Amino acid sequence: MDEFALIRHYFGTAAAAPGVVLGVGDDGAILEPTPGCQVVMSLDTLVAGRHFPDDFPAADIGWRSLAVNLSDLAAMGADPRWCLLSLSLPAVERDWLNGFMDGFSALAQQAGIALVGGDTVRGPLSITVQVSGEVPRGQALRRQGAQPGDRICMVGCPGEAAAGLLAWQQGWHEAPVVARFCRPQPQLELGRALRGRASACIDVSDGLLADLDHILTASGVGATLALTALPRSPVLKDWQQRCGEVPLSLQLSGGDDYLLLFTLPPAQPLPDGAQVLGVIDAEPGLRLRDASGRLLPVLPQGWNHFSESNDD
Repeated sequence: MDEFALIRHYFGTAAAAPGVVLGVGDDGAILEPTPGCQVVMSLDTLVAGRHFPDDFPAADIGWRSLAVNLSDLAAMGADPRWCLLSLSLPAVERDWLNGFMDGFSALAQQAGIALVGGDTVRGPLSITVQVSGEVPRGQALRRQGAQPGDRICMVGCPGEAAAGLLAWQQGWHEAPVVARFCRPQPQLELGRALRGRASACIDVSDGLLADLDHILTASGVGATLALTALPRSPVLKDWQQRCGEVPLSLQLSGGDDYLLLFTLPPAQPLPDGAQVLGVIDAEPGLRLRDASGRLLPVLPQGWNHFSESNDD
């Protein structure tokens, strides 16, 4: 199967979607944005052995490659609209491609996003997805805007994805926590609900402390987190029973959760299921309050592709 036959077979049957004037099959897509909305765009590349294990199921790779991009749209409060997909493949393996597109398409249908074009090349396995979304003019969420007194909030449990990856690497592929790494769920509904309410927002991809620090830097503020406020979900407790105590570093610095971390002014009610993890301070820096009430200054640590500590 050559490149063009591959595109026609696997990507050329995308259904017509709102705003798509011309989709897959031409030199470019023609799209019609919604009047009164601003376009939000994001792009991520996933590399085999770096962003997912080499023995990862193709369907989970397909799901995950779209999910990490949709999470960026969620963090901006945007509605998903269209996406582009670029695949670098060592060879055309029909079973792998069928599995990849099953996972990719399942999440695309769930999120309401249309695949409108892309590219395929021969090379080491890597996947690049570009997503476009829309948000009503002036309502996009941003990292900048957190104010002293705002609460630091999250819906979900940080550290699950990092625990899931560890479980996979140890051969415990059926562990409930593995699904948190394999198939992250972009919090699109939460992002929409935070429009006009959250003062700042980001998705946790590099680790809770690292991504909170992005908000603090953009907003020119500091923060105090309460260690006792970190939630422990049933799947983390299950992991703990099998593997031992959950390291604090897993919840503070483990990446790939793709949960929204946001700040809320005191007058704003908490969304359903939200946990308050701490508070924004006027004093710069990031501090942790332990169970005894002591304040511990910390340096945010998380994933950084060009950090020496992340080298193989």
